[in-house]
Amino acid sequence: MASASGSGPTPTEYVTHHLTHLSVGEGFWTLHLDTLFFSLLTGFIFIGVFYAVARKATAGVPGKMQNFVEVLVEFVDNSVKDAFHGPRGFVAPLALTVFFWVFLWNLLDLIPVDLFPWLASKMGIEYLRIVPSADPNATFGLSLSVLALIIIYSFKGKGAGGFLKELLFHPFGKFPLLVPFNILLNIIEMIAKPVSLALRLFGNLYAAEMIFILIAMLPFWAQWIPGTAWAIFHILVIPLQAFIFMTLTIVYLSLAYEEH
Repeated sequence: MASASGSGPTPTEYVTHHLTHLSVGEGFWTLHLDTLFFSLLTGFIFIGVFYAVARKATAGVPGKMQNFVEVLVEFVDNSVKDAFHGPRGFVAPLALTVFFWVFLWNLLDLIPVDLFPWLASKMGIEYLRIVPSADPNATFGLSLSVLALIIIYSFKGKGAGGFLKELLFHPFGKFPLLVPFNILLNIIEMIAKPVSLALRLFGNLYAAEMIFILIAMLPFWAQWIPGTAWAIFHILVIPLQAFIFMTLTIVYLSLAYEEH
């Protein structure tokens, strides 16, 4: 797509074009193919890099890549140790996956906004967005997976009886008249966790993508200073949002697993 700074689309058309997904279907059953593709692509990159490092891992002096991966794995494992006090056999790999998958999603936001839409247009594809975390469908999909794990770990840590007891009698105690309020508050709390996870990640990355698009509408010679400054700031946001999503996932699972 031509730059909005030159002849071509109006600013409104330019922004709308960059915010439109490559999709199929209608209504609730609409699939954002670009989100699915880049989510799978970043997932395979994560798996491929860690698998390659694991295959070549040595007990001797580690290479730079092995050393980098080991530091990150240890960092995530320590985060799980500090927040989750149950068996970590599944939670630690989950936290590692969540952190690096979200990190790679966010990292795509640093690619120039016109590059992939332009390449797609050469292949006859009209619309393309490449940042999964700027799509609420992706962030809610990930957070709903966390919600399912919260329910599973509630049963795993407390048992069916303990889960039901907490649902009925927390936080106001075993007063029959207050049971409906306990149930209502617990349901609201359970729903609020994935909603906050999804909206926090989506809001930050959608805003960042929008700012990059607005900067790209400036004349080419005027893009460098604001573009560079925003990219440097965004480099701090990328790992921070991944860390927040990972940490809250660990904390929510810990709260679900432990009795109150």
